Amino acid sequence: MIKEILTLAAAATAVCSLPLNAAEPPKPCGAVPTKQQVDWLRMEWYAFVHFGLNTYTNREWGYGDEKPDLFKPGHFDADAIVSTFKKAGMTGMIYTAKHHDGWCAWPTKTTEHNITKSPWKDGKGDVVKEFAQACKKHGIKFGTYLSPWDRNCAEYGRKGYLKVYYAQIRELLTNYGPIFEIWFDGANGGDGFYGGAREKRNIGNADKYYNFEEVVRIIRSIQPDCIIWGAGGHGDVTWGGSEKGHVRLPLWNPTNMGKKNEKWISLEGDTPINHAGWFWHPGQSSKVKSPEVLMQVYLDSVGRGANLILNVAPDRDGRLDPADVASLLKFGENRRRLISNDYALGGKVEASEVRGNDKRFGGDKLTDGDIESYWCPNDGTTSGELVVTLDKPVTFDVVRIREQIRLGQRVKDYRIEAFVDGEWKVVDPGAKELMANQQGKPDKDKLTAPQKTIGNQALRRLDAPVTTDRVKLVITDARACPCISELSLLRMPREIKAPTISRKGAEVSIESLEGYEIIYTTDGSEPTVKSKVFDGSLKAPRTCTIKAAYRDTKDGEIGSTGAVSFGEAKVGWKSKTGEDAIDDNPNTFWKGEKAGDSMVIDLGRTTTINAFSYLPRQDGKFEGMTDQYVFAVSADGESWRKVAEGEFSNLRANPIELKVDLDKRVKARYVRFTGKRALEGQGVTAAEINVFSPEGKASSGKKAKKAKKSKKSKKSRRNK
Repeated sequence: MIKEILTLAAAATAVCSLPLNAAEPPKPCGAVPTKQQVDWLRMEWYAFVHFGLNTYTNREWGYGDEKPDLFKPGHFDADAIVSTFKKAGMTGMIYTAKHHDGWCAWPTKTTEHNITKSPWKDGKGDVVKEFAQACKKHGIKFGTYLSPWDRNCAEYGRKGYLKVYYAQIRELLTNYGPIFEIWFDGANGGDGFYGGAREKRNIGNADKYYNFEEVVRIIRSIQPDCIIWGAGGHGDVTWGGSEKGHVRLPLWNPTNMGKKNEKWISLEGDTPINHAGWFWHPGQSSKVKSPEVLMQVYLDSVGRGANLILNVAPDRDGRLDPADVASLLKFGENRRRLISNDYALGGKVEASEVRGNDKRFGGDKLTDGDIESYWCPNDGTTSGELVVTLDKPVTFDVVRIREQIRLGQRVKDYRIEAFVDGEWKVVDPGAKELMANQQGKPDKDKLTAPQKTIGNQALRRLDAPVTTDRVKLVITDARACPCISELSLLRMPREIKAPTISRKGAEVSIESLEGYEIIYTTDGSEPTVKSKVFDGSLKAPRTCTIKAAYRDTKDGEIGSTGAVSFGEAKVGWKSKTGEDAIDDNPNTFWKGEKAGDSMVIDLGRTTTINAFSYLPRQDGKFEGMTDQYVFAVSADGESWRKVAEGEFSNLRANPIELKVDLDKRVKARYVRFTGKRALEGQGVTAAEINVFSPEGKASSGKKAKKAKKSKKSKKSRRNK
């Protein structure tokens, strides 16, 4: 029985052995994925691991002048990290062997800026090797990230660098076993150390400078099965379009669709598990994404036909953050529960048309548990209906559909119906209706064209659970005869979401949820049955971490933890020009007229400061986003002392709040933020500026009122 068609030649050979009067399989339509791309798509999700010198400098992008001796993890254990990924259900991991700072985490022969100059294991360590061996031991795949941009190398921007870079590629692909994916980041050129030149270098067209055609040739010659991310469009996979994990709607994997020589390019959604960034940062445990947020990211990437690479970064000791691990494992458990029970499996399927009346292409292929078999109608038919009938009613709220992508991505629009209360009701509408009701939806959920695709797979989460014994898939449009390999009915496991915590002034608000009480802590610990119950009164005038969770009042189950690390509350703060940056409203922002402009904040009292943070504008625009800054303090607003200067990295792709720890604590009443340079435009902007003191605790009830009497001008700040 023919289950799949890999190439036209294979199809022709198979047809010769078909029974008399058997229907021929359909010819591929448009671009089709390679075997390697199909195998990669079957992986679904895997880990990204950012771990290097940036871990120790509290930066996202190193400048290139960092000393290798910074790298000295006390308890790094690749086996423990990889076993965590395996336990979560991840299928692989990709390690940042070299990031933009140019430091190599393996004993390369191409540069002295490598791990042999680090004190870890007396200069004999090899992080790449340890991760590769751990992946092999635990049965998951290993991949590497190798930044093309190298802010350390003196030859970067010149032809001499290509020899260095190509050699690094060869080393990684030759010495560490099978590499399932190699990642080439898109950040290229700019300020850097460059061997001591400390200048800006522009490489122009990255495709031409790196000669990505040659890069691909090198990779294919060493490891032909390795998936290539990026490489100027010459690779197999490209960026999903945001660092929040979601990919666009509709998602067509072939590029240049409808044109000659189109090529299948898969998408990969990427995001860190923690809002703090890609590398580990101090205090990040309050910013971990909850399991239900991770589930939505999964639906917005894998559920749209792409793969998901989820970053989980080790700390300076070489260990994963416990908060990250807890959320990862809980999400992994929820994912397993979601996909482990397919209520449609074995269901009877009636199709509106079957190709040549050949059972090999019958409707029952949707529910046979084999994603390689498929239903399809005759050539020229671009629509159809399939009714799945079950032995008994089931309750589901997620529908998974797959196309046989080895024959190309075909479906342009479809809807899902369920037989409820004696009639067919639409539970997942088609593209036209979806587009008519997009107002108010997040941009990530809006269709960019009047099409609704399936591709590798579509995980459609319904607005509410549906109970029925009959489901109908209605395909209304396709590029060619549709080839559907699976329809599954799934049930999302119970998820108790994390509460939303906010603060205005010193007053803390926690979103309520009917049927649940709110338990919370103010010392950074996890809420338990013994924690305080939120009664609506909570003040946080000082720097502190508040964690809260919903607790079911009937069965006592505790949901995911919501956490926020607040800085000093902005009670009594004043600024002549920067009021919009101290109003606890991320949707407003201060704007300076030109690069180098400053805003001064009067904190209202002398405050001990050990950190500050910058939130870039949140309206999706880059004008005025400040990527270079100076932070100064003053006791009187006249005499100033610079206490921090540096770079905010990766703002375009990930415009999150960025916290900067000061080298030492300072006391000041006034602070001054200067934006030295903007990503675009002439002026500089800031949505919020926060300052932090050594952490204290929030106060509730009578204690809060007593504190207010004894310390009338506790003025603090927030950190979202």
